[in-house]
Amino acid sequence: MRRPLVMGNWKLNGNKTMVAKLIKNLATGLNGVEGVDVAIAPPVMYLDLAEQLLGKAESKVTLGAQNVDIHLSGAFTGDISLEMLKDFGVTHIIIGHSERREYHKESDEFIAKKFILLKKNGLIPVLCIGESDAQNAANETLAVCARQLDAIINIQDVRVLHGAIIAYEPIWAIGTGKAATAKEAQRIHAAIRAYIAEKSEDVAQNVIIQYGGSVKLENAAAYFAQPDIDGALIGGAALNAESFVSIIKAAADTKNSY
Repeated sequence: MRRPLVMGNWKLNGNKTMVAKLIKNLATGLNGVEGVDVAIAPPVMYLDLAEQLLGKAESKVTLGAQNVDIHLSGAFTGDISLEMLKDFGVTHIIIGHSERREYHKESDEFIAKKFILLKKNGLIPVLCIGESDAQNAANETLAVCARQLDAIINIQDVRVLHGAIIAYEPIWAIGTGKAATAKEAQRIHAAIRAYIAEKSEDVAQNVIIQYGGSVKLENAAAYFAQPDIDGALIGGAALNAESFVSIIKAAADTKNSY
């Protein structure tokens, strides 16, 4: 059985006080919670603090990052290499987020290079895929997701997805007040898994596919009850320890009840 992952993406939010408080409350709130993996992705300048605090709290929370560059070193001002991230205990790295694709014009090919580099160096890519409002309206959801996956698969083969995380994020449902219903999200997750299964049934059945479309406490259990939704990539709700913990517990309770 696939083990769900709930990951908090803090985006461009936070300060030292917030990081310390949230990690402390996470450690307390998750005491005794089993059957679900948890990760956080703070802004890069707080990785050192987060690593120290997670260690002191003996927390089961895994440290992640929001982005990575394709270069390991060199004259690339402002960029962060995977070796630097590894130095702070980072294991999960978000790539292909819709905000990076849109605001920083990151192409499928560029994201694929990041993916392959992370896998080659023993890190876990959290690959975001998903469609815009216009693409959704034009019934192009699966075509967009397939194209974004194929950019990676075609470099090697589908087995490169082993051990990676896929986060399906309908762009039109992020911060817009819109939301896919649990059944709608399940339909797309199942279609993504079926697309992968055309190339490898084993990879398809074992790859974790998170939902990343504005998961909140009030709808979390409904999403997690779906057979092809393996946790969530959380944005705003992950900035509040109480909400974040409640969503994590919903994942644990729902998936462990199978």
